[in-house]
Amino acid sequence: MKHFVFFFCWVMLTACGSGTVMPDKLVDRSPVLFPDYTEVTFPVNIAPPNYRIMENGDAFKVEMGADDRIYYQQKGKSADIRIPFDKWRLLAKERRGKEFFIRVFTRQADEWIQYKEIQNRIASDSIDACLVYRRIYPGYELWNEMGIYQRDLTTFEEVPIVENRSSRSTCMNCHTFCQNRPDRAMIHLRGEKGGTLVLRDGTVKKVNMKTPDMRNGGTYAAWHPEGRYIALSVNEILQFFHATGEKPVEVSDMESDLMLWDCEMDRIVTDSLLYGPQWMETFPTWSPDGKTLYFCRSKAVTKQTPLDSIYYDLYKCSFDVSRCSFGKPECVYEVSSKHKSISFPRVSPDGNYLMFTLSGYGNFSIWHPESDLYLLDLRNGEVRCLKEVNSERVESFHNWSSSGKWFVFSSKRIDGLWAHPYIASFDPSTGVAGKPFPVPQEEPDFYLTFMQSFNLPEFLIRPVTENRESFEQIQNKCLSSSPNQL
Repeated sequence: MKHFVFFFCWVMLTACGSGTVMPDKLVDRSPVLFPDYTEVTFPVNIAPPNYRIMENGDAFKVEMGADDRIYYQQKGKSADIRIPFDKWRLLAKERRGKEFFIRVFTRQADEWIQYKEIQNRIASDSIDACLVYRRIYPGYELWNEMGIYQRDLTTFEEVPIVENRSSRSTCMNCHTFCQNRPDRAMIHLRGEKGGTLVLRDGTVKKVNMKTPDMRNGGTYAAWHPEGRYIALSVNEILQFFHATGEKPVEVSDMESDLMLWDCEMDRIVTDSLLYGPQWMETFPTWSPDGKTLYFCRSKAVTKQTPLDSIYYDLYKCSFDVSRCSFGKPECVYEVSSKHKSISFPRVSPDGNYLMFTLSGYGNFSIWHPESDLYLLDLRNGEVRCLKEVNSERVESFHNWSSSGKWFVFSSKRIDGLWAHPYIASFDPSTGVAGKPFPVPQEEPDFYLTFMQSFNLPEFLIRPVTENRESFEQIQNKCLSSSPNQL
């Protein structure tokens, strides 16, 4: 009778698809997951991090929990792990500020193998609800199939803000927002119906940020914190293609300056300190108080200048918002003497740190495999490589969350071809970042099969689509005729 009871209990435990697994073998290493959601810190409000077990097996079992509690378990022949929203949200709520484990079992040759337990963490802090990015193919044959999209980070919902199908194959070059706010935005369009869309306090204008005597129009932009001015670089960008080598595509800036767009007066403001033939200035960004403009600066070049000898240093200048005037530029961090180049400076919301990309030359780091993220402590001038987030491949365009406790960046670490959005936690008290992880997707193998790159990721505290009228204005303005010259 005792043997019968034991057998009955064993059957009941193992018959269920999520039943108990008694391992035959223990492996002293963590299992390989894709994406690599191991030893990372997740925002408390992030969508479930679905993944695939990249280990051999004809059956798989996963347990997610903490202490003696299992919040979710899955057992079956599929290596794809899809976590239900209700289970994930309960785990995130109850483990806020604490760790949780992932236990993985695989069945191989009639043996169950248990891998070393994975420890992850749920942060005490949430992340901005939305991420806006441009999706584009990495080549140029399909350049006219692109769009700017809004992703809800708390779910898997993605909606288009602008698609080229709605703007008749117009190239959507850049977009930017004011302090993570959806009600102040700028989207630059090229082509037959090109121009710059400026969303400000519920109204969308389509303007031409170029005067008849200017060779180039405004491109890379940064909103002044008060929301009246937009700093822009004026660039002459050329593309080069190589038949061989690790950099088949090269992009270079042959001429660039800085200017301001006055949103209240609809006018361009230039200053000889930042606009002239002696220097090339690009990638402007403001300090949180709006009193300092940071940018990248290089000596002017000619058509004979080798592309790999163009180097940009980090500069800054003061700004008097009441007089709309700039102070004399000064170098903050020089790397040109080391044959290095800086791009994409971004100041943290507390004003203490400046993150930038360092590459071998030029300022289009997305095409340079050696590109890495660096952090400058603005309080003491110390600079360090963010080794905790960098990989052997491209790390490029990055942006801070509104709290400064998270940042997002583009990385080609998966295959070297496609840029994907990665998020990392950040401790403002120490300046140390957590292990980065790709933005969760509903399909575990999404980043293995999706054939577009994610460029210019930027956090928003609320969705652009929240204001339906403004959203519709953006859509309609994309189809309107080009604005007149100023």
